[in-house]
Amino acid sequence: MTIIEELRDNRNLSDDGLLTIMHTDAFDQELRTLADGVRRAHYGTDVYLRGLIEFTSYCKCSCFYCGLRCGNPEAQRYRMTKEEILECCAEGYALGYRTFVLQGGEDPFFDDDAISDIVASIRRQYDDCAITLSIGEKSYESYKAFFDAGANRYLLRHETADEAHYSMLHPENMSSQHRKQCLFQLKEIGYQVGSGFMVGSPFQTKEHLLADLRFLQELSPDMIGIGPFIPARNTPFAEQEGGSLTLTLRMISILRLMFPYALLPATTALGTIHPHGRELGLQAGANVVMPNLSPAAYREKYAIYDNKICTGDESAQCRKCLEQRVASAGYQVVTNIGNVKR
Repeated sequence: MTIIEELRDNRNLSDDGLLTIMHTDAFDQELRTLADGVRRAHYGTDVYLRGLIEFTSYCKCSCFYCGLRCGNPEAQRYRMTKEEILECCAEGYALGYRTFVLQGGEDPFFDDDAISDIVASIRRQYDDCAITLSIGEKSYESYKAFFDAGANRYLLRHETADEAHYSMLHPENMSSQHRKQCLFQLKEIGYQVGSGFMVGSPFQTKEHLLADLRFLQELSPDMIGIGPFIPARNTPFAEQEGGSLTLTLRMISILRLMFPYALLPATTALGTIHPHGRELGLQAGANVVMPNLSPAAYREKYAIYDNKICTGDESAQCRKCLEQRVASAGYQVVTNIGNVKR
């Protein structure tokens, strides 16, 4: 039995075993082949669509890697109205989307009442859909209010599980401990929870990636989103080297073997660093894509990193393009709600 087969069959390895796989290019083909076999055993060739609505580019945080950081005077700011958000949902529903992902910076303008009202309005109109929030760190009471209003999924990437590394990527008023606490609170409330991390972020080592895998084993999330670090202009990391496509694909495959049930997206960031990045992500074990439902006028302004793709496309264009790309990789887009299969 090879080391990759051992990971597939046991869903765990020693720290040394995982580090060996992360460091070794020679394992990549076997790793991707076995990861694809595991995703097909659990999800067949189905790829789930998540309709992304980037509804605010304002953020109170100053994360060193993010183009939306409040310390970036060149960032283009906008806020969508509730009516605009509902229009995006209507267009997405007509295109077959059954999950809406409301993503934005940590914008104090959208307080608990505002978010709850938006969520409740979507829930009333689209009761057969999942409503996902990705709006950062909130209090337990806030998370509970959103859940009671009708949200049932929440995405909050932990970014890095190593506390010292976390402090290199974020200002002093943010902590890895609090980020992790939020994730466990979300699980306690009853959300389907997604977490994840950047690959190739500044100062990252393979040992940091190992810590990410061990934290995810502790958390046992329903969704795991990873993507390569991409520098953003007007940030402290603007001149840093971006993350590796090869290592990102390797980590997707490792995650598929360790978490056979997980919903793993082939991210826009993958498509940004390689023309076929999302297709390669699917072939490495991913089974989710997140086309953009935001109005084209806003997309370029939601610049969390540089050279983001699909900023000029209309929603129907995104849907058609992704369906063709998914088919070219050997899979099929499905329009159901796409719940996790534990």
